[in-house]
Amino acid sequence: MLAINHYIKNKYAQFFVGCFIVIGILHSLFFGLVGKTALFSPFLFPMLTIFLLVFHLFIACFMVMKYWCDRMRLYLMSFAFAFIGSALLMVGTLSSFPAWLDLYQFNVVNYNDAMIYFAFRHLLMAMLFIVAAVLYAIRSRPLSRIFHLSIISGMFIFTALILILAWLYSSNVALLSLDLVDNETRQYLLLWKRPINITLITLWVIALATLLRTTRVRNLFWIGGNFLCLCYIATLAMLFLGGQAEDISWYRARLFEAVATLLIMFVLLYDVFNLYRKSHLKYQQSYQNSIRDPLTRLYNRSYFYDALNHALHTVKPTEPVSVIVSDLDRFKRINDCYGHLQGDKVLQFVAQLLMDSVRPNDVAARIGGEEFVLLLTHTPPEAARQVAERIRLKLSSFDKASSEGQLPEPITISMGVFTAIAKISAEECVGRADKAMYEAKKSGRNRVVVFQ
Repeated sequence: MLAINHYIKNKYAQFFVGCFIVIGILHSLFFGLVGKTALFSPFLFPMLTIFLLVFHLFIACFMVMKYWCDRMRLYLMSFAFAFIGSALLMVGTLSSFPAWLDLYQFNVVNYNDAMIYFAFRHLLMAMLFIVAAVLYAIRSRPLSRIFHLSIISGMFIFTALILILAWLYSSNVALLSLDLVDNETRQYLLLWKRPINITLITLWVIALATLLRTTRVRNLFWIGGNFLCLCYIATLAMLFLGGQAEDISWYRARLFEAVATLLIMFVLLYDVFNLYRKSHLKYQQSYQNSIRDPLTRLYNRSYFYDALNHALHTVKPTEPVSVIVSDLDRFKRINDCYGHLQGDKVLQFVAQLLMDSVRPNDVAARIGGEEFVLLLTHTPPEAARQVAERIRLKLSSFDKASSEGQLPEPITISMGVFTAIAKISAEECVGRADKAMYEAKKSGRNRVVVFQ
């Protein structure tokens, strides 16, 4: 039983089970489509090729952009050349179907050329997928710029060589020939059925095994890459079991490849979304760290003054802005008697009390050692005084037990209130509230004074 549970939890087993389920669903959908369609349109194959061409160009551009953003991912350029070369070879496939361009040439189709471009396309992609797996395995090593240029140049030369060979072996050049399909009977010839098809399947199996070994399907990107390898193996197997071009296996293989590539595009788009989400979260965390006090998590002095200046731009008698400056009484005694660690706990406790005592749209900030300030928008003097008085009374009611040890002894706070009802500078606004706070200190501490 434990062995079965371990097998189910194994990520490789999960990967293959998931892939076979998806492949089975696509297979069932195709046969459902076949059951409703007597004959396929002659435009279906080139139309699916067009879709694949666009998809592969999109994926290639995506890979190049990701490499441009992170030069450590040299393996992405191998994928880029694989999909760019594939797209260019599909242009050759489209040239084998003149009906796509010429309405009066439905019966003039060079199936042998289409299969030649297909074979070279899979040879190119399988080899570059293997190269990508090798480059991924050495990604953590320090690779020089010369190494990067050499690898990229090598992949460019290999891709160009495959394109040239595909062109030379097609009917465009009489010098070389490769007979894979009989254009008259549309039957697959032995050269395609045996050595070439089996060789391509073997290459894709090697590519899949290499990718699984090096990437260990650690994230959705590599799940998509390994899934694509498995899909290409299934596509070639479909053609291996088929008897001729334009039969069910011909269309099923191309439709299957198009849908599988579309799924890969969704995986890549999700990867982009996931990277954006992580980047946005990091930005938000960085921004919050820049505007908040690291000890109390209240806003810092800079953010408070920015918020106060913004609020004072629209201040008027009907929309007053109140500022409450507060200072803990005899806080130095806490540090001297109990240590600075305990003093930090006191500051954190008071900060939480201030945050809990104001509205979400108000601003609570720490602007000095034990000095705090509150910005209350749309708050007249009496309402601001009541807020300050409520905070003062609540803080003075706590002792060591009720504060769960955060206050080693009862502590009090002196608070000064100023309300702006006309244009005034932020510095003067805080200065008047500060003056009222010092008045509270002189009057005996543990009280609220409103600036007159």
